[in-house]
Parts: sequence; structure tokens; C-alpha cells
Amino acid sequence: MQTKTPVGILGATGIVGQRFVQMLEHHPWFEITWLAASDRSEGRLYAEAARWRMKSPIPTRIAGMRVSAAQPEDAPRIIFAALDTGIAAEFEPRFAEAGCAVVSNSSALRMQADVPLVIPEVNGGHIKLLECQAWRRKSGGFVVTNPNCSAIGLVLALAPLEQRFGLKTVMAVTMQAVSGAGYPGVASLDILGNVIPYIAKEEEKMEEETRKLLGRLNGSKVEPAAFAMSAQCNRVAVEDGHTESVSVQLKEKAQREEIIATWNQFRSEPQELRLPSAPEQPVVYLDAADRPQPRFDADSGAGMTTTVGRLRPCGVLDWKFTLLSHNTIRGAAGAALLNAELLKAQGYLD
Repeated sequence: MQTKTPVGILGATGIVGQRFVQMLEHHPWFEITWLAASDRSEGRLYAEAARWRMKSPIPTRIAGMRVSAAQPEDAPRIIFAALDTGIAAEFEPRFAEAGCAVVSNSSALRMQADVPLVIPEVNGGHIKLLECQAWRRKSGGFVVTNPNCSAIGLVLALAPLEQRFGLKTVMAVTMQAVSGAGYPGVASLDILGNVIPYIAKEEEKMEEETRKLLGRLNGSKVEPAAFAMSAQCNRVAVEDGHTESVSVQLKEKAQREEIIATWNQFRSEPQELRLPSAPEQPVVYLDAADRPQPRFDADSGAGMTTTVGRLRPCGVLDWKFTLLSHNTIRGAAGAALLNAELLKAQGYLD
């Protein structure tokens, strides 16, 4: 049996950290050997330090592990980072400088010019940007990031359209699940029976990250995609699954059947390589008039598939549709895990 590669989780007790634990429990390539969190968790058993919120039981082996200090000295080389932005801005460079391969879910470094922002099905070639990092030249360490949880589902739906027809304008309105705010997240008296039409910096992230993801790698930098982009973000009383209403203007005219076929036929490197976390179909179109819905569709493709529906003509742009993606799987831990699998397949984790 092939020996699994040791990995660590930085920020292991939070919601995304717990999702990493859940998704790595039976992973064929990676094995958790190190967990770290805040000072108040250091030295405690993981089962005591983490208020477990996943629907599956906490893995027995992980429950009995001690939480380590968030220092790179005793950490394995591969680190999955699930830190708040302010903390990540300090800790992720520290681990990269020490020679660690940091696969991050944080927004802290996403828009830094030399940091790859990657969805493997969309812009896996951008990973080469990590060779421009000073950490890489000094210690062999690096940082690779995945996008915001609302941007990733959108870009998976947009990428096939951009590749085949070209994009001129994109407008997106999100209805984002409360789990995207972490735990304990949004107070129940604020969200129950309510919609909150503001998520700090979310709209800016969606607009900037979407253009970077669909941009072109030109040597040591990414030239952002040139289409116009507008996002409006709302928090709604849904547990998991970000829903988005999207309108697009295309460079080339397209028929409805062509667009649907483009989504359903979309495949890329992760599917060709059969990476363990890659869904068979990254994007699936649902014909039912009232789908996708978070209750029924958020777990499509083990939470890694973006579901799309309600494609119809738009009276302002060309076409409008609804999409759904699982925000803590495809939009967070699963996205980082798939990035790590692509990094390993390309030889960066050897």
C-alpha cells in the first residue's frame, strides 16, 4: 500500500477546519498528522477544543490528537489553512517562508500578484505563478489559494461560456447560506425570517476574483478578464448552499440548447487526471423549472458540483439563470483539497 502524505490543518477547530478533517478522513493520498488552532486550544485534545458541527461523527483518531501551537517548526510540509483573513495575513507567509506548501482558503493573499488563485477545472495553469514567490526561491515554500465561496460557483458556471462564446457583461445576485459566516455566525434574531443585504467585502471579492480566475497568465502576472462585472450579495436563512441569480451578455450569439450542452459537457484536467475530489461533472444543468434548490442540490457531486437551472432569455442582457454551489465544500475545504491534489499531480508536493 502506498504511504500517504502527511498534512496539517491550520485553524483546525473552525467550521472550515472541521470540514477539512471530515474530507481528509478517508483520503487516498493525504493523512492528517498535525492540527493547530488558537492559543486557547493548544495542548488540548481535538475533541475538547473543537465544537464539532459536521453531520458525520468526529473521526476517532483525530478526536484523540493534541492541538499543536500554530508554529511551523513541528508542522508537516503540506498545510491546509483555514484561518480568518487578519490572522492568515500573518501566519501564511510565516509557514511559506519556513518551507511549507500552504494551500489556503483565506482571502488574505488571493489578490497578491504572485499568489495563484485557482479553480483546477478553470485555470489550473495559473499554479505556475507560485514559482515567482520569494518564499519559493528562499525555502521551497509557497502559497496557493482558492476563491471566495460565492465566486467559485459562479466561475464554474461562467468558464464554459467564456471559453465557447466569450463574456461581455456579468451581473450576479447571491443568496448566501449562514454557514458561510462560520460558527456561531449570524445571530438567529438577525437572520430568521429575514434577508441581510450586506456581507462585508463580499461583493468586491466576487468582482475582483472572478476576473482574476478567468484572466490570462502572462509570465509573472495574471491579466484580469476584461468583461464588466457587478455583484450584489445577501445573507439568507439557509444552512448550506449559496444560490445565485445571474445574467450574462455573450460576445457570440448562442442558442439555449448550445449553452446547456456547453455546461453539461464541460470537463477539464481534474476529470482527466481522475483526482480523488474531482466531481465527474463540475457543472450540471437541471431541467426542472424550480431547481436548483439548496435542500436538494447542494450535495451534488459530493458537494463539488455546481448545479445550474432556469436558463431563459434576459430582457436586458442575453441570458439569465440560477446556480447553486455548496459553500463549505466546493466553496472552501473541498476547493483547497482539489488544489492540493492538482499540486501533487503536477509534482509540487513531492
